[in-house]
Amino acid sequence: MLLALALALGGPLAGAAAAQDCRIALSLGLDVSSSVDAAEYRLQTEGLAHALVAPEVVAAFLGEPGRTVTLQVYEWSGRGQQVVRQDWVPILGEADLARVAGRLLASGRGFSNFPTALGEAMAFGALALADAPDCVEHKLDISGDGTSNDGISPSEALARFPFDRVTVNGLVIGSSREALARYYQRFVIHGPGAFVEAATDYSDFEQAMRRKLERELQPGRFAGR
Repeated sequence: MLLALALALGGPLAGAAAAQDCRIALSLGLDVSSSVDAAEYRLQTEGLAHALVAPEVVAAFLGEPGRTVTLQVYEWSGRGQQVVRQDWVPILGEADLARVAGRLLASGRGFSNFPTALGEAMAFGALALADAPDCVEHKLDISGDGTSNDGISPSEALARFPFDRVTVNGLVIGSSREALARYYQRFVIHGPGAFVEAATDYSDFEQAMRRKLERELQPGRFAGR
């Protein structure tokens, strides 16, 4: 039903319509490393797509009339394995979110047999945000089900890449989520108001992503400048 709605809306995303002030540039990074099997990947993709069109999330995106949120979505795995699934698009209305959701559902998985290069994923997100439209706040949303085991560490990424204006939030998934949340709190999240959300497993991903998006789309420290 969601995909049918998105396809019925048709037309290009509203990328050329960015005439309004941007309050948040939000980049969503999704773990597609080898620990994520095909069924979990489907749950993650469908969970994000459904979360984006949930009424409370739509309201959060559109909660400040005249001040937009600009969204990007990418998948990440080992070092050098990152792919953009949705390039920067201003969310001007509910139809834009439906189109993003439809695009995610229609796209295929980029990688499946590579390790978990969490620091590299963070670096990719920081560089993407450095190239994002000019927004008051920059936020990076990293989801994952394991600790980094390839490439630079999250701490190295924070030290070497442009995170000075970026808030990094985390969403941890799975049975080891409590230990993983502590790892994210210590090494991954960064900036004013940064936090970690948790999903019990991939079937809970949609609800966790809904909570996370509602929270991180609230005005932050830089709002009102």
